[in-house]
Amino acid sequence: MTTEAATIGLTHSGSEDTGLGHRGPESKSIVVPYGFWLFVLSDMVLFSALFATYASLVNATDGGPTTNQLFDRTLVAIETLALLLSSFTCGLAMIAAKRKNMNLTQIWLLVTGLLGAVFLFIEFYEFAHMIGEGAPPQRSAFLSSFFTLVGCHGAHVTAGLLWIGTMMAQIWAKGFKEHIVRRLLCLSIFWHALDIIWVAIFTIVYLIGTLP
Repeated sequence: MTTEAATIGLTHSGSEDTGLGHRGPESKSIVVPYGFWLFVLSDMVLFSALFATYASLVNATDGGPTTNQLFDRTLVAIETLALLLSSFTCGLAMIAAKRKNMNLTQIWLLVTGLLGAVFLFIEFYEFAHMIGEGAPPQRSAFLSSFFTLVGCHGAHVTAGLLWIGTMMAQIWAKGFKEHIVRRLLCLSIFWHALDIIWVAIFTIVYLIGTLP
């Protein structure tokens, strides 16, 4: 248990008193992140269903383009690198927040948001390119499952970017209050979960899908 963590309320001893001592419920600093993890896990159940759908329909091309004809590994590698780097900078933002360093927290959150925007830009470009090449979602069951799976992840990244902007404004206006730092911790959990899901998409959809 570090002094810094206790200071910002990420540990039981440094968080608000529940009034019931050690026999009472845990504080919000413990309960809120735990509850948010449950939400993230429920979201992963949703993605598991989308993965299963994609796996069962990947060969249902109805005579249309296949994975090898559609996916550009180089472009997806750049997209993946941007998202992984954003996860790293999100971690740096959390460290800066623990040290109550306003400027570094804002800078790393901004960099995280910019890298996330790069990821989304490449994803939109890929979608537009595929539709322009005659491979829209309605072309085949395979394409419907692909756009649903990857598009759902993209929608989560978009929500994450809006959340990052909101957190930057709240930290700037209210500082490092306990409830603000808890929200930032939940944002960090959400962002890292998006990385985990994307690594699965990158591996199953793009890497395995383009094997010769």
